Amino acid sequence: MPQAHDREERLFRRRRLAARLPAWRLAALAVVVLALVVLGVYAVWFSSWLAVDDVEVEGTDLVSTSQVLAAADVADGTPLASVDTAAVQRRVESIAAVASADVVRSWPHAVTVTVTERVPVAAVTLGSSVKALDGDGVVFAAPSSVTDPLPQVRTSGTVTTAALREAAGVVEALPADLAKKVRYVVVRSADEVVLRLTGDRTVVWGSSADSATKAEVLEVLLGIDASTYDVSVPSTPTTSG
Repeated sequence: MPQAHDREERLFRRRRLAARLPAWRLAALAVVVLALVVLGVYAVWFSSWLAVDDVEVEGTDLVSTSQVLAAADVADGTPLASVDTAAVQRRVESIAAVASADVVRSWPHAVTVTVTERVPVAAVTLGSSVKALDGDGVVFAAPSSVTDPLPQVRTSGTVTTAALREAAGVVEALPADLAKKVRYVVVRSADEVVLRLTGDRTVVWGSSADSATKAEVLEVLLGIDASTYDVSVPSTPTTSG
């Protein structure tokens, strides 16, 4: 009987040990998983393993790469995951010549900034400087190689962005044949855009509204010998001088 009792005791111990092993293994597995999670968080958010070592700039022509990099202000060594791409986008879009910017993380070590620049439609003289003007009335710096061939816009006094937008709209709407006759455009306000033509002729255009109709009416009026043509109300045009 004692031998039978000993065998039962040993069997009981083995069963109890076997029951404990799965719990021990689960605990060990949990520790390993937790360690991996902590290591992953550290690697992504705090270590230099996945840190920025390059900012790539694409889509620039009018704007220099150095301008974009300065505005982006992404420091080398910054954990890539912690880069605020929305903030970088806002800073790059604060450059006047930039219409929009797209900023993405390029794992494992880069940030890519893709720039869409404004499209100049005219050159505007402001004081002693000549700037580019886009269709939204935004003024921005551009080299003379860009501004010289563009239609010229001059301002009369202080004008608003809305007025410049109207002037840009008029320039964009001019048919090619008529555009060749325009020496420059004068903008006084959003409703006062004037064309100075060759032959010392003046066209009172008004706003950019109905520009296609105004252009058609003007083509007919130019057959009349006059110094001033008013198409601001295209249904009732006038000439004088």
